[in-house]
Amino acid sequence: MFLVKHFKDLTVNEFYEIAKARYDVFACEQKITMENDFDNVDKNSYHIFSMDNGIVTSYARIIPCEFSNYDDVSIGRVLVIKNYRNKHLAKNLMTKAIEFVKNDLKEEHITLSAQYYIKNLYSSLGFKEISPIYDECNIPHVKMRL
Repeated sequence: MFLVKHFKDLTVNEFYEIAKARYDVFACEQKITMENDFDNVDKNSYHIFSMDNGIVTSYARIIPCEFSNYDDVSIGRVLVIKNYRNKHLAKNLMTKAIEFVKNDLKEEHITLSAQYYIKNLYSSLGFKEISPIYDECNIPHVKMRL
């Protein structure tokens, strides 16, 4: 089951577990340390996540158009923690995020910056590549739009 909450509706424990999962995946595993994960966008975003035994197992941040770096709603910080990978959690998370954007935010288009190695996940959900490959934090990325 996935929860979708605006920042102001998150409990302290939920936000702690989200921050911990983001740190574990992006800083510890992927060594992304040259960009501050806490960019003030969180406060204006919706957070979609799943939990098991009190820990966040998958997560994404949904950024409304007016706070996005794109002309569209954006989804970012997509993750599944190590022990929960290869169980279709990322695809299910993204499917729910897309449903939320379309049904609750009433938006048709979503733009994201995908780590290149996982672009096929986004392609399987209908996203199309709209940029050449570029470097972001020493990781190849491609901009994609639904």
